[in-house]
Parts: sequence; structure tokens; C-alpha cells
Amino acid sequence: MTWLAAASTGVAPGTASQAVGYPTLFLLVFLGALVPVVPTGALVSSAAVVAFHQTAPLALVLVFVTASLAAFLGDIALYWLGRRGMKSRNGSRWLEAIRSRAPEERLSQAQGKLADHGVAVLVLSRLVPAGRIPVMLACLLAEWPLRRFVRGNLPACLAWAVTYQLIGILGGSLFEEPWEGVVAAVVLTVAISAAPSLWKRVRADR
Repeated sequence: MTWLAAASTGVAPGTASQAVGYPTLFLLVFLGALVPVVPTGALVSSAAVVAFHQTAPLALVLVFVTASLAAFLGDIALYWLGRRGMKSRNGSRWLEAIRSRAPEERLSQAQGKLADHGVAVLVLSRLVPAGRIPVMLACLLAEWPLRRFVRGNLPACLAWAVTYQLIGILGGSLFEEPWEGVVAAVVLTVAISAAPSLWKRVRADR
């Protein structure tokens, strides 16, 4: 990836590299929203590290706009596909994929919180590790129209992009070499993602 290549060399990418890097970031985050196995948070943090070390004043702004727009469009596409599956007699592979990543316990919690707090739960769901899919499925089961989902998902994607960009800026500010900041940002994002599962196991053991 262009961002990681630039970080490993310690040289800020030029205009040509940026022209490749931003579309690549957009595509990966968009695909990560559709197929929730791509570590999109780590990608955004890594891009923010590289942007932090660039001399271009708008680099961080472009990373934010690219990441938030890609996440927003990816979420909308997945929700639209899920709604089509809900209306279809045989469902769809997209709806099945959403269901397979929403354990019954988490789905039940998401439905309860969605009923009590509405759009606010959708906004927070992107900031909670593994929280996006259960809440999205809860919205589908509650038969939220696409327009209502869009209104809640927009601030959710903006908050998500800001959060992971700040992680990247923190990593970039702590190290002189961009690649060191990228490693720190990736480790931090992975730790944040894994923390809920580890805490749940600790509580279960106790």
C-alpha cells in the first residue's frame, strides 16, 4: 500500500503517490465496511501517521474526508443490501453475512439499546469494537427506512474517522520515523479492538 511504502522509506509521498494513496484508502475502507474483516481503523490510523509527517497542509484533511466518505458509503451500501435481503423470501448472502457476525447476545443488547436511545446508539456503534454489525442488524430488524439510517450513520462515520485519525496523529507525534508511528498506531488499534473480547474472557474465568 502506498501509505505503508511511504512510511517504510521515511519519505513523504509526492503528488503521484498521493494520487494513488487516497483512492486506495477509499477503496479499502469501503470494502472493509462491506466485508467486516478488513482492519479499516488501522488503515486510517496508518494513513494519518503518514499524513502527519507530510509537508502538505491538507494531507490530514484529505485522509479524514476520504476515510469518512468511504465508511459512510460502505455502510449505506451494506444496509441497502441488507434491506433487500429482508424483503426477499430467500434472503440474501449479504443479510446472512450480517447475521453471522451478530451473536444473539450482542444483537439482543443492540435491540434493547436501539429501542431506548434510537439514533444515538447507531452513532456510538462505530466507536465500539465489533459494535457496528449488531446495531445495523437491529436497525434492519426494526425496519428502519434507509433515510433514517443515513441520518444516524453520517455522524457515526465522522466520529469514527476522527477517532482513528487522532490515534494516528498520536503515533506520528511520538516517533520521528513515520514507519515507527505506523507500527504504534496499528498496535494500538488492534489492542483497542481486542480489549472487549479479552475483558469478557477474564470475567468468564472469574
